[in-house]
Amino acid sequence: MVPVGKVLAGTGLSPNTMTIASLFVAIASAYFYAIDMAPWGALLIVATGVFDMFDGAIARATGKTSRFGATLDHVTDRYAEYFILVGMIYGGYTPWYWGLFTLFGMLMASFTRAKAESVGGLERCTVGIAERQEKLIILIGGSLIHGYVGEALNYAVIIVGVLSHITMAQRLHYTWTQIKGE
Repeated sequence: MVPVGKVLAGTGLSPNTMTIASLFVAIASAYFYAIDMAPWGALLIVATGVFDMFDGAIARATGKTSRFGATLDHVTDRYAEYFILVGMIYGGYTPWYWGLFTLFGMLMASFTRAKAESVGGLERCTVGIAERQEKLIILIGGSLIHGYVGEALNYAVIIVGVLSHITMAQRLHYTWTQIKGE
């Protein structure tokens, strides 16, 4: 991705600008879900992921990696997940309680990782059955087959919620096994 990052950096885009742009693409995705256009919402989830890759590519290509940039990236990722799920709820693809269950699971998986790496002192805590990319792929898949299988996106949201809560438990267990001697 570094060559792509160099090309994008040549346009004057900064890594943080690309990060913020990815958030606006996620908001657009939520809008398309809210107006019952799941395929367009899915396409924009893909675009959000692409923009998310580009911010890191620009940062590495220009040597502008920073702890703030990494923090901004993680924060905007959580907001993106929030907006996308709210769009799915508003569009009637999933009931509010499954949306809330899933959103909370996604937040807790991320929060557990963050706390394991900050308070727990672990260098990395990326263990678990499903990372963010896998969860988004499941939502994209559910969106694309929703027109053929009426409840596909609802089931995708539920699956992502279950996987998120399992990932949180796996990360918590991993952290405990790494620091249990304290």
